[in-house]
Amino acid sequence: MYRVKGKCMDVAERKTTLERFGLTHLGAVHENLPAARLVEAAVRRREGMISSSGALLAKTGKRTGRSPKDRFIVENRLTRDTVAWGAVNKPFSPEAFDAILEKASAYMENLDEVYVVDAYAGADPRYRLNVQVVTEFAWHALFARQLFRRPDREELRSFEPEWTVISVPGYLTDPEEDGTESETFVGVDFERKLVLICGTRYAGEIKKSIFSVLNFVLPTEHDVFPMHCSANVGDDDDVALFFGLSGTGKTTLSADPERRLIGDDEHGWSDEGVFNFEGGCYAKTIDLSPEKEPQIYGAIRFGAVLENVGMDRKTRQEDYTDRTLTENTRAAYPLEHIEGAVPEGMAGHPSAVLFLTADAFGVLPPISALTPEQAAYYFLSGYTAKLAGTEADMETEVEATFSTCFGAPFLPLPATTYATMLSDRLREHGTRCYLINTGWSGGPYGVGERVDIAATREMVRAVIGGKLDDAVTEKDPFFGLNVPKEVPGVPTEILDPRETWSDKEAYDEQAKKLADLFRENFQKFEAEVSDDVREAGPHS
Repeated sequence: MYRVKGKCMDVAERKTTLERFGLTHLGAVHENLPAARLVEAAVRRREGMISSSGALLAKTGKRTGRSPKDRFIVENRLTRDTVAWGAVNKPFSPEAFDAILEKASAYMENLDEVYVVDAYAGADPRYRLNVQVVTEFAWHALFARQLFRRPDREELRSFEPEWTVISVPGYLTDPEEDGTESETFVGVDFERKLVLICGTRYAGEIKKSIFSVLNFVLPTEHDVFPMHCSANVGDDDDVALFFGLSGTGKTTLSADPERRLIGDDEHGWSDEGVFNFEGGCYAKTIDLSPEKEPQIYGAIRFGAVLENVGMDRKTRQEDYTDRTLTENTRAAYPLEHIEGAVPEGMAGHPSAVLFLTADAFGVLPPISALTPEQAAYYFLSGYTAKLAGTEADMETEVEATFSTCFGAPFLPLPATTYATMLSDRLREHGTRCYLINTGWSGGPYGVGERVDIAATREMVRAVIGGKLDDAVTEKDPFFGLNVPKEVPGVPTEILDPRETWSDKEAYDEQAKKLADLFRENFQKFEAEVSDDVREAGPHS
């Protein structure tokens, strides 16, 4: 019934995996192939090409970013009264989900080849999920192999999948017939422990779907705080967390040659400390250079996957400035490609938490110390700016947005669940918290310039090193933030955002506009938070 290539598996074992979801007459099943064989398969099948660095370069077609409008959660006994239903978490009936699954299964049975990857989500053995990814593309299997945590040979022999991701980019759903928003569908069934992805080649949907699963499972079953953040650790075991949405600098700032990388995107905070959910990194590569981001640049070699990156077809030289396909060009590579990374993916409790925001208005200070109440306010607000291509269907080049807890698209539970978990841990461990603006200075996007990354790195190092614990601060008149008057290694003139604008009245107008947007957005939380948190936001 199956032609299994790679890991040996008998029919009884196979029936407990693929057949339980209706995949009964597949062609050749390539399971748990090493990276080299997956690269060979991708090239043979013309899914991608080898670049001069040795990485596999693939294109995702129409969808060059996540498709949040096409994401659904099956409404059943587990989710009905626990999920925060709304624009982000849209309900889908079990019957409609099963109908799409049946069609997707029939589509897969007409394929000559299918690729399967068994992996872990979570470095801490107490909380990890056993995940099986089934996909029609060899390069998607390579992506999953490098981004999730890889079991060793002995672990694979006894591996039993708990969650399954079925990714069929070639199958397009019918909105009228299937009840979807478009030809793309990303559905999560918590009862059957199944993710179904249709109609998109953007590989990020695979990893982010399991991140959403962990954001539901860990708080409800284990009292573990799941976080959309990067993390690193210094020689003194001083752990730092970097919260922020795509494009705010999580990957860039955590990849510090003076510190060891724990992970670049998804972590849990348990009673013993921080642990990485993943075994790889998924970095934005637009304008990547060896001077500004040497660790990321050096990690792009054989075994890495490049998405939508420009390339000279004759020389195979990558062009990281090429925005022809999207601003959201990406590199996926295993954690071991970063020199000095923490292989076990675990460390102690953090001494510093940094909220990263790319302020498109150009009015937030580049660095601000947060009180515990302000930390709760700005965590719930999750302000940043989305750049074109990060998500499908964006109408403008940049959109200011508030993404709750710096990760609203991936949070099935009420936002205050996560905010409370953060506040409790900050207080318990005495963790310092800062807001870092990695966005624009001297004017809004299109007028001002992005804050220099070298200066941002100095600010981050000052926070982590405790150099600002006794710093003299000045209260921002619009946002009430405590802005240090001096930061070692940083030009003083950039610390006051108003002074970087040539037109001070224009700055005041933009600052008032953003402050109003903060207050308007926070209205939905006012009944659920204390007076101290409610009053910790921008002033009127």
